[in-house]
Amino acid sequence: MKGKKFDAVRMMREIRDKLSKRYSEDPEAEKRDLEAIRRRYEIKG
Repeated sequence: MKGKKFDAVRMMREIRDKLSKRYSEDPEAEKRDLEAIRRRYEIKG
């Protein structure tokens, strides 16, 4: 397992940490992101 070029778990942790920091600084950012995703994929909810 060591020495692999791509580590999906590490990548997901970095993404989660980045989003967590962003959303804790600006709580409305999460709502805006979710609304944009709903519009993009035409999800009603």
